[in-house]
Amino acid sequence: MRHAPAIYLRISHFAFRISARDLRVRLHNSLTRRVEEFTPLVPGQVGLYTCGPTVYNDQHIGNFRTFLFEDILKRVLRAHGFSVRHVMNITDVGHLTSDDDTGDDKMEAGAAREGKTVWEIAAFYTEAFFRDMDKLGIERADIVCKATDHIPEQIALARRLEEKGFAYRADDGIYFDTAKFKDYGKLAPTRLAGLKAGARVEMSRAKRNITDFALWKFSPPEKDKKRQMEWDSPWGKGFPGWHLECSAMAMKYLGEAFDIHCGGIDHVPIHHTNEIAQSEGATGRPWVRFWVHGEFLVIDQAKMAKSAGTFLRLDALIEKGYSPRDYRYLSLTAHYRKQLSFTWEAMDGARNSLASLREKVRELPVAGAPLSSAGSRLRAEFLERVGDDLDMPGALAVLWNVLKDPKLPPSEKRTLVTDYDRILGLGLSLEQKGTLDSMVEAKIRAREEARRQRDFARADAIRKELAAQGIELEDTPQGTTWKKK
Repeated sequence: MRHAPAIYLRISHFAFRISARDLRVRLHNSLTRRVEEFTPLVPGQVGLYTCGPTVYNDQHIGNFRTFLFEDILKRVLRAHGFSVRHVMNITDVGHLTSDDDTGDDKMEAGAAREGKTVWEIAAFYTEAFFRDMDKLGIERADIVCKATDHIPEQIALARRLEEKGFAYRADDGIYFDTAKFKDYGKLAPTRLAGLKAGARVEMSRAKRNITDFALWKFSPPEKDKKRQMEWDSPWGKGFPGWHLECSAMAMKYLGEAFDIHCGGIDHVPIHHTNEIAQSEGATGRPWVRFWVHGEFLVIDQAKMAKSAGTFLRLDALIEKGYSPRDYRYLSLTAHYRKQLSFTWEAMDGARNSLASLREKVRELPVAGAPLSSAGSRLRAEFLERVGDDLDMPGALAVLWNVLKDPKLPPSEKRTLVTDYDRILGLGLSLEQKGTLDSMVEAKIRAREEARRQRDFARADAIRKELAAQGIELEDTPQGTTWKKK
């Protein structure tokens, strides 16, 4: 077992000693199907890869539940003394409408839907994705890499697999031969067992085995089906398979073995299973030590998904008067490995809880104070909760107990809230007496600018966002005034 050294974490102008016990992080590893103590390959340094969006449409709030848990994971690792190198991909080519290499390319379909080029679609929805990430307080990855910027790396990886005998040529592309990789399916053995038992799955005639997957797809020869995104390769003009990009880019920026790979639970049976096969097939060594996956956001007991038409964009919440941080709070109320049921009643509860939380924090002194033994125990308790496989409901309970504790000095509460919020990301460290006026005035100026630009949807969204925080605006001939409800 690794014994973490004691370190000092500076909060404002105070320093607190963290013991080895406080630095313990335990995570559920999908590869071993159990919770394990996390230790990185290189002491003190973590290589983290998270699957990013396919930018053919807006991301829905179910997608953002995954990005939120990954944001929390990164914050928890840093709070426990690790430096984190975070890499996230942008899928702007190669993701077919079926994860099993059938159907149309989602990017091409998006371009046809909106009458734009594929490149315009990719740029527009990438920008929209990051705007929503910023609204939710999700920190950007250290490296954001687009699939279309890394075609040579993907071709090189496919060539490497071909040279090692893992790839074969079919009529429509180059495929990975899963029968030649002895550990294929180790991340999702139940799926493989189901296929072997004779589950009815449509299989392309090009494949040797039902689980084989495309490394490179050939462009269709018909002129009327010409693709906007295609590249020359040793096998002919075409485009990479969806799974190839993550392996190629992760290995470029994190090395041929690294610590943690994250994504949604839906990536386990196909996408991440195939990533493991092609990566370990190419290198001949274990690739990722910890696989960490988040569960679905469900609505009416069904997975929120674009394909089913059951999805909500973040702007839909804002238009109804909710703040993006209200949704962040809602996401923290359920463990990342448990399904979270979305209802408007649940959003109301999250909004009310966050508003109450902010009000309590606002009453605390602006400056914190060094922690007493009681305060230090509460700090350790919070770190213990977040370090126990990201137990955020438990962490929220610790926060509420701190604010309600009549024996703890308010100045120590301020110190703890500032500390906790480095992980929670709710903006609580900004809540203090005297700052409300400047915050509201800044929002009013942003709203007035939106109105000048005739962006009335944005202006209305700001009004609703403030209303959700208990701030009522009134437009008068002399300007906009505000008051607390």
